[in-house]
Amino acid sequence: YRGYSIHDLAEHSTFEEVSYLLLYGRLPNRSELDTFDSTLRADRSIPSEVVTIIDAVRESHPMDVLRTGVSALAAFDPETRDNSIEATIRKGLRITAKAPTIVATHERLRKGLKPIEPNPNLNHAGNFLSMLFGKEPSDEETHIMDVDFILHAEHGANASAFAARVTASTQSDLHSAVVSGIATLKGPAHG
Repeated sequence: YRGYSIHDLAEHSTFEEVSYLLLYGRLPNRSELDTFDSTLRADRSIPSEVVTIIDAVRESHPMDVLRTGVSALAAFDPETRDNSIEATIRKGLRITAKAPTIVATHERLRKGLKPIEPNPNLNHAGNFLSMLFGKEPSDEETHIMDVDFILHAEHGANASAFAARVTASTQSDLHSAVVSGIATLKGPAHG
């Protein structure tokens, strides 16, 4: 990942640090990481209209729900039409913050449970587990999820990353590119 060994990152970093590295090309200092983490924590909630959409399609495959949820987020993003690099990074952070909320909301709704609001006191991995299972995860559970997020953060040139790049290359918006990637990832031949 940007010249760093995945083994070193998985052992010594957090998902937030790795996300920063992938976006900006270097690991953050403490101040940059705190700001980055605060931004993710502040953007975790999804609009009630998106929850309604997730509820309407709750019997669908989880990948279909994630694709639909990310697509719906575009309608509520204030910068959907701004394709500048700065706006695209901000949109990417918002999608990164909200995607776990979409997944957890779907899982709870399809089980007949009420969605759980994001917990700003937990990191990205811990918050996801908390929203998913309805209880604060242990440090070990959080660490395992954090490492899983790190391992999945960089996809190189696999089919879904390629599909997202093709969509982005047409000067479409970031939400469309991410939706393309999710749709391709769903395919059984993805690998």
